[in-house]
Amino acid sequence: MTTGEIDSVTLEVFRNQLESVAEEMGEVLIQSAYSPNIKERQDCSTALFDASGRMVAQAEHIPVHLGAMPDAVEVVAESDPGPGDAYILNDPFNGGTHLPDVTIVSTLAPEDAVVGYAVTRAHHADVGGMTPGSMPAGASEIYQEGIRLPGVELRAGGELNDDLMAVILANVRNRTERRADLRAQLAAHDRAEERVGELLAEHGSSRVENAFDAVIDYSQTRMTGEVEAFPDGTFTASDVLEGDGITDADLPIEVTVTVDGSRIDVDFTGTAPQCQGNMNAPLAVAKSAVYFVVRSITDPEIPPNHGCYANIEVSAPDGTVVNPSPPAAVVGGNVETSQRLTDVVFAAFAEAVPDRVPAGSQGTMNNLIIGTRRRGGFTYYETIAGGFGARPNKDGMDGVQVGMTNTLNTPIEALEAEYPFRVEEYGFRADSGGDGEYRGGLGLVRSMTVETDAVVSLLTERRRHQPRGVAGGEPGARGENLADGEPLPAKATRNVDAGTTITIRTPGGGGYGDPADRAAGAIEADRLDGKATPDRATADTNSDTNPDADNTDATDTSS
Repeated sequence: MTTGEIDSVTLEVFRNQLESVAEEMGEVLIQSAYSPNIKERQDCSTALFDASGRMVAQAEHIPVHLGAMPDAVEVVAESDPGPGDAYILNDPFNGGTHLPDVTIVSTLAPEDAVVGYAVTRAHHADVGGMTPGSMPAGASEIYQEGIRLPGVELRAGGELNDDLMAVILANVRNRTERRADLRAQLAAHDRAEERVGELLAEHGSSRVENAFDAVIDYSQTRMTGEVEAFPDGTFTASDVLEGDGITDADLPIEVTVTVDGSRIDVDFTGTAPQCQGNMNAPLAVAKSAVYFVVRSITDPEIPPNHGCYANIEVSAPDGTVVNPSPPAAVVGGNVETSQRLTDVVFAAFAEAVPDRVPAGSQGTMNNLIIGTRRRGGFTYYETIAGGFGARPNKDGMDGVQVGMTNTLNTPIEALEAEYPFRVEEYGFRADSGGDGEYRGGLGLVRSMTVETDAVVSLLTERRRHQPRGVAGGEPGARGENLADGEPLPAKATRNVDAGTTITIRTPGGGGYGDPADRAAGAIEADRLDGKATPDRATADTNSDTNPDADNTDATDTSS
């Protein structure tokens, strides 16, 4: 066997070795980080790319991060980086998604020749801007959202750029936390280069580079077969965003999906023009949403890499909510518009492959940000789980992250230890899932008292429009935001006094099928699952894990 040939057994060995490097990067980042947002919620992603900028392997982290990473690598590659170089960026108009997601791209050159790139993307709990947490509901331009890094050299030849680090830390809150999290990202890059060096020593550079090609070709071949089994045709769907944080007017999202043989073209023509508020989503975010949906309705065993997306084209007119022009505000676009894009692309594919698409899930990340303006204060950020849509043959899952996020929650113990909060309630939200032959998953209730004067920001959706039911199923419940029992808007930034109780009630998932068919279908589903149907009207938990969380056969969130 020559070095240019990779047999099936060797291919599988290489695939696992490369994926293990990406996963170990993630573990180093999570274990080394200082902020609860990374070490507890694991709001971060890691991946390996080859020298031409193609994703070779990823850890199963955050879909909205991973689908947009290739744009970041492309930006860095234009600078022709050398061994020991690492670049930092977060600019949504130059390879990023939104400013809190800070990306580092470093060369992989353990033998002094660049063979690829390592990438980490982590959500930092504050990157400056007009409010603590850097996610102001009322932002109207990107300058209000934090420090903007266009792709600059953080490390050159292995030496840290202390001046650049000083500039970054001078523009953020909680500089000790930010410095520690950035160093955790760099530690993950060091581990990646170490492990890739071991692969090169074991197999030789030519063999490893051939393996990069082989795993990508394998995924593309597998994905081609999956898409060719879809019916050819053009499929459309539409939905709306519930305002932009400045006005409450609905913003339409339109999509046309064309399947032609092994090709998928997704066009967002007809979507609203870019808005005054921060619900604009860079095109990289739209790509991430599309990639996630296609991965979800195809074989989850296909290795996730560039080959999965090579036959997918995503387009949107310039100056729209899904392809804005600077200086548009975008922080909500990454977290909320991405969810609506996921919903609308799922709805379009439901025309083509209805047996692979669930009912509407909660359709929001329920972003909650609480912080203080004083020096030495704190910034807390969390996305709160909700109901997963019922599937064609199974109930939806209760209290899970859906769509473009895949984080854990922050445990009550960590919340109360790290922040001046007292958790009053945390559990399933009774009767929030839509009825159907298969019922939508339950949302959550999270209620906590803030024991100091603070600034609270909310970026949420599905407060007016319910998650859709399918095939006669009923919609899921709308979400609610409350301060001391009084309603708060879906998108809001408020100063609150010590003792204020903030309550978030997250949406439930939509139901699937006629509720009148529930009895027979439920009995059969429960028999297959080996469990009894829970009493969902009284379901409640303080657990950090969901017992149904492994039932993801209809939709895979590893994107």
